[in-house]
Amino acid sequence: MEPLRGRSAELGRLLEAMRAADQGTASVTVVTGEPGIGKSALLHAAMEQAERHGFLVATAAAHQTDNISPLSSLAPALRAGKDPLIGTEHFLELAALNTQPLWLAERLADLMRQRLTGTAALLVLDDAQWSDPLTGFVLRVAISRLADARLMWLLATRPTPGGVADQLVDAVRDQLPVHAVQLAPLDTEAVLQIAADRLNHAVDPALSVRLGGAQGIPFLVEQVVAGLYVADKPVAEGPLPDGLVEGVRRRTAGTTELCRALLRTAAVFGSEFRLEDVAALMGEGVARLAEPLDEAIRAGLLADSGAHLTFRHELLRAAVLADVPPSAQRALHSAIADQLLRSEQGASAAAPHILATATVGDLAAISTLRTAARDLLTTMSITALSVIQETFELTPVDHAIRGEVGGDVVDILLITRQYDAARAFADDLLGGTPLYQGLVSAELAARIRLLLAPQEWALGLLDAGRLVVDGAPQHLAERLAAYRVLAGAEEPFEGEDLVARAVLEIARAERAAGEGRFVEARDAYAAARSRGASASSGSAAAGSTGGSGSTASGSAGGGSTGERTAGGDALGTPPAVRVELAELFCRAQAGEPAAALQGVKEGLGVGDSWLAPQLAVLRAQLELAVGNLPAAVEAANASLRWSAELHDPSTEPTARQVLALVALLRGDLSAARTAPDEPLRALLAMADGDATAAHRLLATPLAYPNRLELLVHAATRIPDTDAQNHSTAHAVAKLLAEHAATTPTGATTGAAQLVAAANERDLTALADAVDQLRSTGRQLLLAEAEELHGRVELEHGDRRTGVAALERALDSYTELGATALAVPVQAALQAAGVRRRRWAAVPTRPESGWEALTPMERKVALLVADGHTNRSAAEELVLSASTVGTHLRNVFSKLGVNSRVQLTRLVLQRFASPPNA
Repeated sequence: MEPLRGRSAELGRLLEAMRAADQGTASVTVVTGEPGIGKSALLHAAMEQAERHGFLVATAAAHQTDNISPLSSLAPALRAGKDPLIGTEHFLELAALNTQPLWLAERLADLMRQRLTGTAALLVLDDAQWSDPLTGFVLRVAISRLADARLMWLLATRPTPGGVADQLVDAVRDQLPVHAVQLAPLDTEAVLQIAADRLNHAVDPALSVRLGGAQGIPFLVEQVVAGLYVADKPVAEGPLPDGLVEGVRRRTAGTTELCRALLRTAAVFGSEFRLEDVAALMGEGVARLAEPLDEAIRAGLLADSGAHLTFRHELLRAAVLADVPPSAQRALHSAIADQLLRSEQGASAAAPHILATATVGDLAAISTLRTAARDLLTTMSITALSVIQETFELTPVDHAIRGEVGGDVVDILLITRQYDAARAFADDLLGGTPLYQGLVSAELAARIRLLLAPQEWALGLLDAGRLVVDGAPQHLAERLAAYRVLAGAEEPFEGEDLVARAVLEIARAERAAGEGRFVEARDAYAAARSRGASASSGSAAAGSTGGSGSTASGSAGGGSTGERTAGGDALGTPPAVRVELAELFCRAQAGEPAAALQGVKEGLGVGDSWLAPQLAVLRAQLELAVGNLPAAVEAANASLRWSAELHDPSTEPTARQVLALVALLRGDLSAARTAPDEPLRALLAMADGDATAAHRLLATPLAYPNRLELLVHAATRIPDTDAQNHSTAHAVAKLLAEHAATTPTGATTGAAQLVAAANERDLTALADAVDQLRSTGRQLLLAEAEELHGRVELEHGDRRTGVAALERALDSYTELGATALAVPVQAALQAAGVRRRRWAAVPTRPESGWEALTPMERKVALLVADGHTNRSAAEELVLSASTVGTHLRNVFSKLGVNSRVQLTRLVLQRFASPPNA
């Protein structure tokens, strides 16, 4: 390998990052520079050093054509060498996940972590600006997951603002160090050293003068030496220096005409090509091109990797292409497209060549490009979107085909999760704007509205006014009417179309869930899934605008009942996975949290990875319901992580709600305050000593996760010191009884009986409620019931039974990690004279800050901040004024304040509004 000249400082930075990786600090380094500036040479020098130091080195280079093949840019790095990063069996496993990018990235990160155990590695990607979309996404996820590995990621890219490298840096800069290396032109000394290296002798004065024309660009220096660059030509401002074109002409002038024809044809194919493809296009036998190919290689223009031929540099290909007249380029692109369409490579491979030659109104090209977009959709949806958008631009504004292709654009925008763009485009397409001047038929309008409706339902954005299309075909009109019912604008009806019936079942389910009838809602969602599956399997082809065959209902879900939908398509079918999520939530609310949790776990990692945040947040809710606090935190954090990676913030509030509830149960009140959630604020106010806040929990929605635990927790901790508290406790009991009436499960019935019995201090009813809750699988709820039962038994003098119940509650709280609930139970047991050799480790109260205050001190602080004097606070708390003064002095000391004004300011900052309001 030739020595690296003039880049010692840049190489030093790479070696520094490499040493840090060897010591356990992973990082990303992005080398940026113009074409020919020496990025690849710097990468190769870094790889050589890494191998010398025992690193596992994996390398790949992206190509301009990678965007039609998933993971094509990164795959060579995973499979290169005798001991590849990913073995054959596991690589085939990854290939099967191409349509589920998040699961693919997660699995790849797991496999890489296993492979790199005890090993330092360097992973290199050259020409990252051409990475295929899946590679870009996988890199963002895998780098974040492997932030603790002994791994250095090294990328080279041309300056492309907002490109792959910029997106990657933005995504990972918070997880690990990111280094930027910007390459500048070389100085004169380095230029002369490069020339001497290539010549194997000193540079003569005449050549030194010519080398000055390379302006410090290493690639051009080498081409001057090789005779492929005429240095007396000025370096152009654009990407292609004139001297390079002239130099390539001079070098190829001495080759055969067949060699020059081979080069020109190959240049139109692309930077990478197969000899047999070029031979077929030229009408020559492969054997006859062997000698011309050798000429091109000896001329320094082509390189042979075995499976493919490549131009030695993209600038060399551009220089050859500059001598191919535009008319000849168009003819060659057209011929290449025809050849690829006849081969097994098909429409997707031909699409770039068709787009290079197609003109507005070319219906044959439009038809082929629509096929290409569909072919690309399952594995390269971003590329499919680019193809269909360019196809739309080729359609005449007043031709009917423009409406059909516009429907394809809406469809693929939705599949790529760009709902806002899809809705805006649809409005322009149907609204008589300059975007489309053709006839908007009722069928076209109905189909596009039905493309949008499932996503609008999933996002809670259904607008009945957008679902009215006069004159639509009967089956489409029925589906639109069903969505209007789902939007709450019309009454249910008896539908005949399977898709409409599925939507109507969802409407029935949502109405039942809203009224607390979760068993009925669960069954209705299940029926909707079944009918949606029948609609999908019964359709002759996926529904599409104008019969184009687009995948409008591709996400609807599987199933096979043999039934058919009216009209022969499943357009507008609600996405099955989202329906199943709703069904699982209702299943948990209907008293089956463990079964629902199992269903969610089975879906994570195998279902639609675009719904990973929704699956994870539902798992977090269910783990909390069964009392598995660590798993609930893990799932909630996974949901937040996936939400950020998939740019889907819809689940973030619920995930933060779960984390705040767990923090509250663990006694971390500061962390619990991070969720702007009214029920949580009420619980926090109670924890801060405001018993009256319990009445705010009466407005907790029926569908609030862990509503039973929340209400039981509140009702059993309201001190029965005044009429208002007593009234609130009975109101909670009534609310739970109503819930149990609409959803008569073991959990709801047991919770209602528990709170009612607690209000009456009925020991027999309390024991029955505890027994009923044992079989519900809701361990946290059961522990609270055991605690309450134990306390009431102690009140009635049965120490043996009371202590046993409290010990069971303490053990459960400790095992579940609910340390905030464990502390008072442990204190109650110690007060009852229980002695243990070793008590469970429970958090001690801090010495300063809000969490350092005792419950009574918090009550005093809140009353004083509300304007009370010591005397009025004493009357409120049934204490003496001197006792209130003692508590207030403790408050001042622990909070670091010395006046009522400072205390009031601190309380207002903490609670945003007076907590007793």
